[in-house]
Amino acid sequence: MQATDTSLDPTPSPPYPAIEPWQRGWLPVGGGHSIYFEQCGNPHGLPLVVLHGGPGSGCSPRMRQLFDPARFRIVLFDQRGCGRSTPRGECAHNTTDDLVADIERLRRHLGVERWLVTGGSWGAALAIAYAAAHREACLGAILRGIFLTGPADLEWFFGGAGGLFTQTWQEFDRAAPGDRQRALAERLFDAVVGPDVMVAAEAVRRWMQWEATLDGGSPAPPPEFPDVDTQTALLAKYRVQAHYLRHACFLGETRLLELAATLGSLPVTILHGAKDLVCRAENARRLHRAVPGSRLRIVPDAGHNPFAASMQQALVDAAAHFLEPSE
Repeated sequence: MQATDTSLDPTPSPPYPAIEPWQRGWLPVGGGHSIYFEQCGNPHGLPLVVLHGGPGSGCSPRMRQLFDPARFRIVLFDQRGCGRSTPRGECAHNTTDDLVADIERLRRHLGVERWLVTGGSWGAALAIAYAAAHREACLGAILRGIFLTGPADLEWFFGGAGGLFTQTWQEFDRAAPGDRQRALAERLFDAVVGPDVMVAAEAVRRWMQWEATLDGGSPAPPPEFPDVDTQTALLAKYRVQAHYLRHACFLGETRLLELAATLGSLPVTILHGAKDLVCRAENARRLHRAVPGSRLRIVPDAGHNPFAASMQQALVDAAAHFLEPSE
């Protein structure tokens, strides 16, 4: 699931100044895909890879500012079909196993021996899948805004949470055409990937409105698409998201928690906003119980947005912990 720029906690400036990458590039990864990547911060610092949410979103310049550029070698990349990766919006040859393989391929391409893996929401689920498959390549993991990828998360987001903001949810429901006996999620996914661009665009607008409403804790207006390029990019983003959510992100809750339980002695920090309405805090508690020795911090006054003041500070604190010398 993707965080928006609204939050229950005011959104301040990021904790570190804006920086530009010292390397950008595209890495061919097979199946016709090439992933965009960038490196920022200290080339000799502790390697850290950031896994963005969505699924379908992409990395942003603000993500560079969540970690100390003097002490971390910060690697960001856009997952298959996302952001600046090509082809944009492509769902063929695009599964979680493919993404896990891409992360490892990128690590080897950059000559990184081991790195700290960070991710929020869908990025946290992907981080678990990667760390479980490549334990020896990981220094640890920082997982934020836990999305477990199973039916309970989707039923909450597309249904149960509707009781909190009934009118906004009804507008969301109406934007997904088809038999109302079918679940909103099923109708919505069909609309987003369907051939009617106008129907798809309205479904995406209401989907974004619903995300912003849950993340902000109050009804939000539907966004406007200022130009065709913006609409095209957003349709591609939500096409990838619909593809993943329709398939339980090729994981599912049971499998994800099984993978988490294999992490063993890997240092894992779990952060979750106490007021997160996109992914409920019980997800973080369940993950904490599944991961031996993990550290859990429920962050007061934070929702799902990583750029909320208290969540930003929690991320800074969690990253600093991995810089401390081992006893």
